[in-house]
Amino acid sequence: MAGSFTGSTGALAHLTPRPTQILSNDNYIPVDQLGFTQQYLPDVYEKEVERYGNRTVSGFLRMVGAEMPMTSDVVTWFEQGRLHIAYESVTCSGANELTLDITNDENLIIPGHTIAIADVNGLNVVKAYVTASNKSTGVIALKVYGATQLPAAWVDTNSGTSGNQGATNLKLFVYGSEYAKGSQNAGKFVEAKGDFYSNKPIILREKYSVSGSNTAQIGWIEVTTEIGTSGYLWYLKSEHEARIRFEDQLEMAMIEAEPNMITGTLTPFNQATGYNGGAASGTEVSGSEGLFYAIEDRGLVYTDADFGAAAGAGLDDFDTILAELDKQGAIEENMLFLNRATSLGIDKMLAYQNSYGAGGTSYGVFENNENMALNLGFSGFRRGSYDFYKTDWKYLNNPTTRGLFADVEGVLVPAGVSTVYDQQLGTNIQRPFLHVRYRASEADDRRMKSWITGSVGGNYTSDEDAMNVHFLSERALCVQGANNFVMLKKATA
Repeated sequence: MAGSFTGSTGALAHLTPRPTQILSNDNYIPVDQLGFTQQYLPDVYEKEVERYGNRTVSGFLRMVGAEMPMTSDVVTWFEQGRLHIAYESVTCSGANELTLDITNDENLIIPGHTIAIADVNGLNVVKAYVTASNKSTGVIALKVYGATQLPAAWVDTNSGTSGNQGATNLKLFVYGSEYAKGSQNAGKFVEAKGDFYSNKPIILREKYSVSGSNTAQIGWIEVTTEIGTSGYLWYLKSEHEARIRFEDQLEMAMIEAEPNMITGTLTPFNQATGYNGGAASGTEVSGSEGLFYAIEDRGLVYTDADFGAAAGAGLDDFDTILAELDKQGAIEENMLFLNRATSLGIDKMLAYQNSYGAGGTSYGVFENNENMALNLGFSGFRRGSYDFYKTDWKYLNNPTTRGLFADVEGVLVPAGVSTVYDQQLGTNIQRPFLHVRYRASEADDRRMKSWITGSVGGNYTSDEDAMNVHFLSERALCVQGANNFVMLKKATA
């Protein structure tokens, strides 16, 4: 009787080696069962599969802005105010009397000024001469040109009795003045109005670590990276991805950062204990002003745009945005960074017009080079007095970044530069509307630091049997002239 093995898998563990690298069901070594490590299989998974294509989402700020060093904890700039005197929410408080809303300002209108007044629709307009003005209450007395009083519909909106509270939604602006011969003390000195803005840098950090034992277990892998290089890497493959991920976060943080404003005051969090509104202990973090926050706080937000509406009706939405840009800085060249749905909607809008986007478009923002614009993924069109350059923004499409949400559909960013006053230089300077300031001095450049600690890889700084690759950056975003930026959003339910 022939013998047999019982309770053994020895008879099943039979492998037939092959002279060439051909996979079959009898030359496969189950690594997890037999205990082989990857160093014995250098060719099995030699080529990395790029199933997500180019995964990096950075490039937005490099395309539209610049990076400049700073030495302070805070960057501050001054933006000019409006040049002319105008008021909204004006109340008709009498037949020849108006009351201004001066909650955030003083009454800048004086006797001798000539003003234009209109209703909320801006369609019914009258001109008047100011005879008296109260600086503290905002009440002005006037005489209407060509009439004995303001329109009756403005004076009385109640029972028809003169003197009752009138219209509260009037608007006015000063268009000139008129004085008699030999007049004295005419005119009024108006202090230039403007706004100071500031932002503080945040410190971003990341680390990659590998133990000394794993560095001795070399398994080569062929890769093609997001920055265009290719070749074989071993354990530093993960370090390379950590670096790319950190570089993406440098940009995403400048887009998404939000300051911890509590009742109008920047309030710190304690890094160790959580929220702390008390005395500083040196471990506080309080956020920073990113692009989205700046636009929602100081810029323009347009909700529920339907650019791809049938029969070209989406152009009405676009023209509404243009009308608002006319009220702001009216920057001629603008860039649209959009998610895929909004980008296709604008394509449909332009297709309905059957004339835009072909000929006559200036590519001045790209040195007037059409090929450069198109190579960057931009397509250009002109509407009114504005040129627009449109591109898909991967950050809004990537399902592991803003593509995971549905609120932001795109942003309109003005091209070119703005003129601001630099307190350190003591002069007016030109800066891109959107730019990054990073901490740097002769002793330390914190734009993008990288250093190695541990006792592996030829670097001996401690007794730790590992190699630690550290990344650090300290930076802040400056959004200047935010009133020229537009965010396209979906309205919340």
